[in-house]
Amino acid sequence: MNGTLLLRSAVAIILLTHSVFGMFNNGINDFGNLYLNQIGFAPFGVFLAWSIKLSHVVAAILLILSKYVKLAGFVTIFVLIMGIILVHFQEGWFVVGGGRNGVEYNFLLIIVLLAIMYPDGFTSNNK
Repeated sequence: MNGTLLLRSAVAIILLTHSVFGMFNNGINDFGNLYLNQIGFAPFGVFLAWSIKLSHVVAAILLILSKYVKLAGFVTIFVLIMGIILVHFQEGWFVVGGGRNGVEYNFLLIIVLLAIMYPDGFTSNNK
């Protein structure tokens, strides 16, 4: 079994559930209209929200298939960092407990994606 299979599967499930439910409960449109448009992305908020969620779905599929893992990881990390900057940073560190909606969850996903993308660490080919 590939060493990253469990991590890839777990992140794929998280990305899919985080995206797919919003597709059916108007959450993506609400995020685009009620948040992104309000912070300066109008009139592209809904387009951006859908682009973000669809990138999560594509990344999840690529992670499951173990194809283009670094590309999927880089795109997802970019989205997560932008989420930290635009949404979560102002809420602090904790998602629950010591606060609400903080950065800790995105931080963990970024680290796990880096571990998936670089299972042998950041090694140089110039040895």
